[in-house]
Amino acid sequence: MLRYLEIVWTSFKMALQEFRSNKLRTFLSLLGITFGIFCIISVLSTISSMQRAVNNDLKSLGNKTIYIDKWQYGGGPDFPWWKYVKRPTPKYEELLLLKQKVPDAAHISFGIETNSNVDYGDNSLTGVSYYGNTEDFDKIQSVNVNIGRYFQQADFDRGTPYVVLGYQIAEKLFGKASKALDKTVKLKDGKNVMVIGVIEKQGQSLLGGWDYDNSILLTYKYMRQIVREEYGQPKILAQAGDKISTEALKNELEGAMRSIRKLSPTQENNFALNDIDSLSKFFDPIFRGMNIGGWSIAALSLIVGMFGVANIMFVTVRERTPQIGLKKAIGAKRAVIMIEFLLESAFLCIIGGLIGLAAVFVLTLIFSAMLDFPVFIPLNIIILAVVICLFTGVSAGIIPAFIAARMDPVVAIRSK
Repeated sequence: MLRYLEIVWTSFKMALQEFRSNKLRTFLSLLGITFGIFCIISVLSTISSMQRAVNNDLKSLGNKTIYIDKWQYGGGPDFPWWKYVKRPTPKYEELLLLKQKVPDAAHISFGIETNSNVDYGDNSLTGVSYYGNTEDFDKIQSVNVNIGRYFQQADFDRGTPYVVLGYQIAEKLFGKASKALDKTVKLKDGKNVMVIGVIEKQGQSLLGGWDYDNSILLTYKYMRQIVREEYGQPKILAQAGDKISTEALKNELEGAMRSIRKLSPTQENNFALNDIDSLSKFFDPIFRGMNIGGWSIAALSLIVGMFGVANIMFVTVRERTPQIGLKKAIGAKRAVIMIEFLLESAFLCIIGGLIGLAAVFVLTLIFSAMLDFPVFIPLNIIILAVVICLFTGVSAGIIPAFIAARMDPVVAIRSK
């Protein structure tokens, strides 16, 4: 064991010596490795960070949740908007009937929304999103109030003039979110409401869904005083419980909605059931394409880098030919000579990979500051980079190491 550790340590010192004695030559030769690792790590890290952000956004929309709407969520050039625009909007009365007809749903909520201003003293904010919802909404969505409280059942029943502010709304109006509690703000049409809570800061959503930082929450009954239900983009949210799958709940909701709207067997649905969990499949081809592009660029760079490292190892073998002959003369086996050069080649590639990894780390800091989601380097991607460096190093050094191991010691010692 000690012998093998000594071989590894010797090879590592030789790799560092090669890098120090021929910095420019070695760096230029390792540039392909550095760029290849940079491409792989940067692309995979960005995609992994984006996937995590998208999954978190989907989770905030509600796990195992079906959105009942007139619109089918999606888009594209062939989206038949003229088909959906004529559909009736969901109604509050349908929510009450669904609660009776679909007992397997863990939570069902109804909501409407609009955009208007919010004023406090001399401070005025425009384009603020108003969301008015029934009870159970906070059980479906990730609504975490860290200052004050959320609505109670009595607030939903009476439609009390209370409001829960988004974090950035509270900061812009009051300077500090903690100062918002129990203050009275003015909404659309001069309606005064009292602040009972502030939602914790969540950050920008990649999907453009519920932006709680720049929105306010109201009860549905109070929201009806601000906007008519049919003009408030109404939708019903239904969440499956632990004993039923999302697909099973979707089937039950479809049957219940067709019954409620008295559709005959020959009539098609005049409503849409949007499965939030299935939306993640929409992004899979996008992320797959980005992965293929990143790997293609990286593969080309690694091939170029492999030839560069192989060139270094050929030069190294030629420069150390007398040393190789001396080692073989005093009993060094072919396997030992070969392992030394393979390890040295691998360490050179690891040095190039570390340079690329350091460049990616700097890039993640820049991207995290520019983008709406944090970019990070997962541990499994770092391990993958090390494995790629080792594989590339061994592949690049196999022929020079083989040549060194098969040298005749007498001829090698006499060479200049």
